Amino acid sequence: MRAAFYDRQGPAAEVLSLGEMPQAEPGPGEVRVALRRSAVNPGDVKKRQAWLDSPMAYDRVVPHSDGAGVVDAVGDGVDEARVGRRVWVYGAQSYRQFGTAAKSTVVPAELAVDLPDTVPDSVGACLGIPGITAHRAVFADGAVRGSTVLVHGVLGAVGSLAAQLARRGGATVIGTVRHDSDVTRVSGEVADVVVSTAADPVARIRAAAPHGVNRIVEVALSANIELDSEVVAPDAVIAVYGSPDPRPVLPLWTLLFANVSIRLLGSDDFSPEAKAEAAWELTAAAADVPDLVPEILEFPLHRIADAHDLIEHGRPSGRVVLTVD
Repeated sequence: MRAAFYDRQGPAAEVLSLGEMPQAEPGPGEVRVALRRSAVNPGDVKKRQAWLDSPMAYDRVVPHSDGAGVVDAVGDGVDEARVGRRVWVYGAQSYRQFGTAAKSTVVPAELAVDLPDTVPDSVGACLGIPGITAHRAVFADGAVRGSTVLVHGVLGAVGSLAAQLARRGGATVIGTVRHDSDVTRVSGEVADVVVSTAADPVARIRAAAPHGVNRIVEVALSANIELDSEVVAPDAVIAVYGSPDPRPVLPLWTLLFANVSIRLLGSDDFSPEAKAEAAWELTAAAADVPDLVPEILEFPLHRIADAHDLIEHGRPSGRVVLTVD
C-alpha cells in the first residue's frame, strides 16, 4: 500500500518519505480502514520534530492519529457487518506505530466510529484529537447547562469545537480571538459573544459575564492566566491544554480565594471511557451540523511535508487534512 513515513526525526522535507508498505491485517478486536482523509495535528508535527527530546518509539512511523475512511476488513470478534461502513478514526498513532497517512490503517474497533452519511470525510478526519480534547475541556467537570464558558482561541481547532460543544450543552459561550479583525470570522453558531484580546478584554468579558465565567477552555495558560484570574467566578474551572511557557507563574491568592480548580489535559492519556463519551457526542454534533469544522485545507498525500511545514511554520486559516484516496 502507499504510505508516508519517517525513519528518523527531523525537518519535514528531510525525513518524510512516500513509498510502498505491506498492508496490515486486523487482529482480534481490530478493524482495517481504507482511508480517504488523514488529519494533521500539531502533536503529529511535534512527534516528528522530537519535541521535548522525545525519542522515536518505533524504527519507522506512519504519522497522524486521526482520519476517515471505510472499514474494509475486521478481525476475530468484530461484527462483519462493519465492513463497508464509513468511519472516523482517532488514536491510530497514539502509542501505535502506523497512523493514518497511508492507504489503510488498523486500529482497535472502538477507535473507528461510524460516520453519519451527511458528514464529509474531511470533517470526520478532524474530530479526533482536537474534538476529544475539546469535549474533555468542557465536560470533564460536569454539565455546563446554565453556566458561562470562556473559550480562548475560539478560531482554533480545539477552541471552535469546544465552543460548539458547550453551546450544545446549554452554556453561554464567550470566545476570544487575537485581533479585532478576527471577531467577524466567528459565527454566531460558535459563540454568543466574541472578544478580541488586543484591547481591554477583561472589561468586555466582565460586561458579558458580570458574575464571572464558570469554566475556561485555555490554550495558552502562561499568556492568559492574569486575564483568567480577573474574570473567573467562584469555584470556576480552568481547563488547560496548552501554554507557551511550560512553567507558568500563577496569581495564587487571587485564584485560591476564588476556589478555582486547574485541570490539565493530555489528550493521548484520557481514559477509554472519556474518549468513547466524547466520540459519541462529537458524532452527534457533526450529524446535526455537517460543517462543524468549517475551514479545511486539503493537501494530497504526496505533499505531506508541505502540510507539516504549514502547521510548523505558518498560520493556517483552517484545519490541515491530507487526501489519501
